Amino acid sequence: MNTSIKFSKMHGLGNDFILIDGDEFQKHNLKYEELAKKICDRNFGIGADGLIIVNPVEIKADTDTSWRIFNSDGSEPQMCGNGIRCFAKYVYEKGIVNKKKFTISTLAGIITPEILDNGEIRVDMGSPIFEASKVPTSIKELDCVIDYPVEVKGKEFNINAVSMGNPHCIIFTEEDTAKFAKEYGPEIEIHELFPEKTNVEFVKILSRDNIKIDVWERGCGITLACGTGACASVVAAIVNNLVDNTVVANLPGGSLKIEWNQGKEGNRVFMSGKSEFVFHGEYLLTN
Repeated sequence: MNTSIKFSKMHGLGNDFILIDGDEFQKHNLKYEELAKKICDRNFGIGADGLIIVNPVEIKADTDTSWRIFNSDGSEPQMCGNGIRCFAKYVYEKGIVNKKKFTISTLAGIITPEILDNGEIRVDMGSPIFEASKVPTSIKELDCVIDYPVEVKGKEFNINAVSMGNPHCIIFTEEDTAKFAKEYGPEIEIHELFPEKTNVEFVKILSRDNIKIDVWERGCGITLACGTGACASVVAAIVNNLVDNTVVANLPGGSLKIEWNQGKEGNRVFMSGKSEFVFHGEYLLTN
C-alpha cells in the first residue's frame, strides 16, 4: 500500500522549492538526496529547483529554526537566497516561529531573516568571502580572484570569484547575458578553477543602481533567479566600482534589492524580496 507525505510548494522569483517537515523523513525512513531527485523531477515528480527540509531532526542547533536544502540533482548546496526567503515565510506563517526576526541554522552558518511590513523578507546574508582558497578556487598565486582572465570554449572572460556561503563566478558583459549563461554556464560550472564547481552569473550593468543578471546554477542549470547569485553579483560590481551600495538586481523571475555597505554594518550583505506559496499537497511514496 502506498503512503504519502505532506508538502508545500513555494517560489522566490520563479526559483521554486518543495518544503517538507523534517519529522516526515524520520517517520518514513526517507533519504534526502534520493527524494530530492524524484520529487523535483518536472516530468515524473512535482517539479522544482530544490527540496527544503524544515527542522531536520538530526540538526540540534541553538537557533530559532534550521534547514537543509538539496538541488534537483540531489546535491546539497551550502546556501540558497531564494530558498531561504521561502523557508522564512513558511516557518513564520506556519507558526513554527512567532517573531518577525529570527535565526536559521544553515551549512553556511547562522542566517537572520526579517519579515517586513510590506510582506517582503529582508535577509542578512552574512559577509562575502573573497579569499581564493575559501571560495574555493584552485588559483594559488592570488589572494582573491577579481577581473581574472579565463578562456572558455575559445572565448576569453574576466571572472570574479565570490562566495556567499556557496561559490559564484561573476562575469560582466555588454552582450546577451541569457545567451551566455546557456552557452558558457555549463562549462564554467565544472571548470578546473572551481574544485567544488560553481554557480555562474552573467551580469550587465544598467546604471549605478540597476543590473541585469542571468544565472547558471550549480546542480540546477538555468533558473529564473538566484538570491546568493544576486548578492555575489552586486558585491563584485561594487568591488569593481561599477555600482553604488544599494542596487536592484533584475533577474528573469523578478527583482531583488541588494545592499552592501562595504566595510560597514559588519561588512554584511542584505537581500530583500518576495516569496510566495504556490500550493500544498500530498506526495505518494512508491516502492
